[in-house]
Amino acid sequence: MSLSKFVTRKRATWALTASFLILSAAQPTAQGLDFPTTTRLNLPEGPVAKITITKDIELGQAVVAPISEMAQVAAMARQVELARKSTGAKYVARTIMAAEYSWGDDQYSCLNRLWTKESHWNYKAHNSRSGAHGIPQALPASKMDVVGTDWRTNPVTQIRWGLRYIESRYDTPCKAWAKFKRSKYY
Repeated sequence: MSLSKFVTRKRATWALTASFLILSAAQPTAQGLDFPTTTRLNLPEGPVAKITITKDIELGQAVVAPISEMAQVAAMARQVELARKSTGAKYVARTIMAAEYSWGDDQYSCLNRLWTKESHWNYKAHNSRSGAHGIPQALPASKMDVVGTDWRTNPVTQIRWGLRYIESRYDTPCKAWAKFKRSKYY
């Protein structure tokens, strides 16, 4: 296969993948499909698996194609869409807690009680009196910018910020829950 055919095929594959991702993010409405405009996917920094393809020796250098980027984007898009519902948000939080904080079921139980009281795991929850927003009820809500600027529409950004806040301020969700029980805030 010549380099130009390879590049054309690669572009077509990326275009098809992007189309599927855009369509998977669409929300059905009475007027058709509504596409969210502010959700961003923040790809993690780190090693990316690559495959080296060499076909034409006269090119002098190999074509390097990242093979895991599409899988990462697809997984992150699925995670965001899953977390838009409370049951999905609970699943995503539990997964992140186990993978990134090594917190077990006892800590998840405390987090579940805490965020159920705060927002019922609704990423659109907003306290008009205080201005607190999202699943963790960040106050001010703009503090979540440190994790992602899409905090208004991305429940995963809110969950990541909330877990980070709990760890930095209280060490564990159970300690944050104990604080909440004493003072009705954390």
